[in-house]
Amino acid sequence: MNTTKIVLSTAAICVMVFVFLSLIKALNVAYPISITTETKTNSEISVSGVGKVDVVPDTATVDVGISVNNAATVDDAQKKIDTVNNKIIEAMKLLGIEKKDIRTSNYSIYPNYTYSGSDNKITGYNGNVNITITSKNLNLVSKIIEESTKAGANQIQGSRFIVAHPEKYREQARDLAIANAKEQAAKMAKTLGINLGKVSNIIENSGSDSVAYPVMAEKTLNLRANVASSADMEPGTQTVTSNVTLFFEK
Repeated sequence: MNTTKIVLSTAAICVMVFVFLSLIKALNVAYPISITTETKTNSEISVSGVGKVDVVPDTATVDVGISVNNAATVDDAQKKIDTVNNKIIEAMKLLGIEKKDIRTSNYSIYPNYTYSGSDNKITGYNGNVNITITSKNLNLVSKIIEESTKAGANQIQGSRFIVAHPEKYREQARDLAIANAKEQAAKMAKTLGINLGKVSNIIENSGSDSVAYPVMAEKTLNLRANVASSADMEPGTQTVTSNVTLFFEK
């Protein structure tokens, strides 16, 4: 008897649940235990553009060095370095290069040792100095190298061609990138059949290229002391790049 009652009660509960679920489905009533939220769709479309400007460098720098080995004393090493340094400066002045465009750096003098057991003996003094020469006249690069070696420089460490003020070229590249992004956006809108609104935001990604903007190229010359250089130095071109992303309202 008890078993029959349990079976009937269970059957009645199942029927009630079935009827309840059927009513929910028929009336499109949400389940009380389930709460949903509706998120807004993105109201913007983003398009990227790239702009590039090729620039001929307008400034050259040449790095020359003076190296002295086994001078008898510190004063002797210093005098030898200073004598050559002053000759180079005078030679640059004769080329029309101003003193402010000649920079001396890494001036150092240090002892040269010989080692015999626990006895360290100073056998002389070595010295080095670097001189950086800057010129707006790119045609002077070969002459700068030639006159520096004649004056006593025994290290030609390299020449670089740079754009002194790349800011205006970055602006030009940015303008081209914006125009490119707008052109791409117009094509995309036409293809998708949508209307674009005004530009709501812009992001520029200068990337790693911005670090390289001032430097076009570097040429290292391994010249012996007092050997003149007649090599032609070509500055080439430097590419300034801008990448932008435009956000359009839809």
